[in-house]
Amino acid sequence: MIVWIFRAVALIGTPVLTWLSVSRDLKGLAFGLMIGLVIIGIEYVFESVSLFSLIIGIIGAVVGIIISKLLDYTVFQIGNPDFNDAWLKYNIIIRYALALLGMIISVKKIPEIDDLDKNILSMGKRGGKGMKVLDISAIVDGRVLDICETHFITGGIVTPRFVVQELHSLAESNDPIKRAKGRRGLDILARLQESRDIPFRVIDREIKELNDNQMKLVTIAKELNAAVVTTDFNINKLAALENLTVLNINDLTIALKPVVLPGEDMSVFVMKEGKEKEQGIGYLDDGTMIVIEDGRDYIGKKVDAAVQSILQTSQGRIIFTKVRGKSAQQGPKQP
Repeated sequence: MIVWIFRAVALIGTPVLTWLSVSRDLKGLAFGLMIGLVIIGIEYVFESVSLFSLIIGIIGAVVGIIISKLLDYTVFQIGNPDFNDAWLKYNIIIRYALALLGMIISVKKIPEIDDLDKNILSMGKRGGKGMKVLDISAIVDGRVLDICETHFITGGIVTPRFVVQELHSLAESNDPIKRAKGRRGLDILARLQESRDIPFRVIDREIKELNDNQMKLVTIAKELNAAVVTTDFNINKLAALENLTVLNINDLTIALKPVVLPGEDMSVFVMKEGKEKEQGIGYLDDGTMIVIEDGRDYIGKKVDAAVQSILQTSQGRIIFTKVRGKSAQQGPKQP
């Protein structure tokens, strides 16, 4: 709507302005109408030009004009009258040419900004302070935000633009599960961007020769000599084949499981009854199941239990404990 208002003002207001200020006849109106059409034409052409390209073009033109000013000063310092006269004669054309060249060259060099961005980011690998590249699985998982906030991950953290686009596609999916994952991932990225303690950014790096996003991400990480942060098994193996450091959040979770030894005491909340008689079942924060002997009477309560043994299964660890005498924090249920 605002575009049509602008065009109407250009077509009606410009002729009125020229009629009042230039010539109060048909020539003035025609001149104003012509100017209005030129304005609309310029607006139509720039409608298809991105704001980034427009800004870069303007900067290039300004640089061209600055160079022409420096050349003016150089010619003046030479002090040759004939050369000065020739320079002044063609000065407007030279300035126009330099401004136009600056605009064209800067716009054509826009694709090389990605390479410049890559080179600047690559400097972060010096001194052992390597960068980390987040893949989509680590972003959707969400635990990377907590890890970053505890400062266990140092150095710059980046993710390619195509990962953000993939998250956006998931967020618009008709599948509710995919939609929830996409929205969660975008929310995690937004929180990383807002954090003052986490040096995070999205890089506009694309590899047109590859169609697989996983291969693209591993290739970018290799170019930047960065570590890959993931929870995906395939990314883990691809990065390992490229001799890249892989920070698998699942491996970190396993490594940080609480260590308990037989004979130690632990406080356990009994959630439900076990399979065997008088057994109770509880869980650690990481999901490890605890079997409490004589714990059936304490369901819904917290007890102090002594570790008897630890069993490692394919599904995880199971810790067997026994209620320690009368040390329960809550007494047993009353009949």
